Amino acid sequence: MKVGVLGAGLMGKEATRDLAKSNAVTKIGLGNISLGDALAVKDICASPKVAVYEVDANDKGALAAFMKEYDVVINALFYTFNEQVAKTGIEVGTHVVDLGGHIGAVTDKVLQLDEEARNKGVTIIPDLGVAPGMINILAGFGASKLDETTSIKMFVGGIPLRPEAPLGYKHVFSMEGVLDHYTDASTVIRQGELLKVASLSEPEMIYFQHFGPLEAFHTAGGTSTLLTTFSDIETLEYKTIRYVGHREKFQLFVDLNMTSREQVVEIDGVEVKPRDVLLKVLEPFVELGDQDDVVLLRVQVAGEKNEKHVTYTYNMSTYRDRLNDITAMARATASTISIVAQMIASGEIEKRGVFPPEKIVPGKEYMEQLLDRGITIMEEIS
Repeated sequence: MKVGVLGAGLMGKEATRDLAKSNAVTKIGLGNISLGDALAVKDICASPKVAVYEVDANDKGALAAFMKEYDVVINALFYTFNEQVAKTGIEVGTHVVDLGGHIGAVTDKVLQLDEEARNKGVTIIPDLGVAPGMINILAGFGASKLDETTSIKMFVGGIPLRPEAPLGYKHVFSMEGVLDHYTDASTVIRQGELLKVASLSEPEMIYFQHFGPLEAFHTAGGTSTLLTTFSDIETLEYKTIRYVGHREKFQLFVDLNMTSREQVVEIDGVEVKPRDVLLKVLEPFVELGDQDDVVLLRVQVAGEKNEKHVTYTYNMSTYRDRLNDITAMARATASTISIVAQMIASGEIEKRGVFPPEKIVPGKEYMEQLLDRGITIMEEIS
């Protein structure tokens, strides 16, 4: 199978490296706006299967020319490109998976392309990171075991292994994306009703083995496509995990309107966005660098099975791969999107059109492939 990857950033690099290890993948095309960055990834992968190309995703012609050469394309670009890449995949007849970004209805716009994709025989699955992505797959797997699903609660955090002042946080994906998730409202389902709640709100304590008390709070985008798939559920919510105290500090930035995408102030006759200033100021404090990170995940799916109340709980703690210098978040994200991309290209996923990851339900097979990559998800039944 031939797989294209768009974007030579952290996630694109690891997706490319993961694909290069697969015997089923015969060719990998890495397209990036900077050829130098793509060449650096090729050197890291050290695989003859990897070819690099200079591709500007804003150039529709260049994007189409690149994508049409592959069975499936992994879109590892910033989420603002998701709709355009999906449309181009439909146009040239190439399957597409992306890393999500359920901010500003981006994923909704991709889902609206379902009929066009089905008519062209193209499969498109958005939101295939960790959250959304891995959590959707696990939620769908748990729900598939129940006669009736009544509650889905999800908790995910990518955090440094050892917190440092002043923020107790190092970013493991785009810091702009982090601010989006903290600023936009979170959508949940409570008592069967769709509701908006403020992000960073309703903190609760959560515990994982080898960690002290952590806090979890609402953030935007996490419930993703699950809101539609499980629209008749009683309870559905997603919370982000951080070290205690982090939420309060970022709440102040939000309250001061410093995280807004629209806010502009004038300083000495020059218009400035406080958000741009904040991102620049935060840079040296949130850079992960050579530090270890960990991804903590818990998905709880509850409902009725054989007239009994049952809860399936999935727990994961994934750490940085020091041997290969891969962050925990990149390991978990790249593994998920690479596994699903190969399932599409190999024909294991035969459905055509645009559909969310929770409708894949690969379950045991997916978790076994994660285990092959050193990532363990434990299932508990209560």
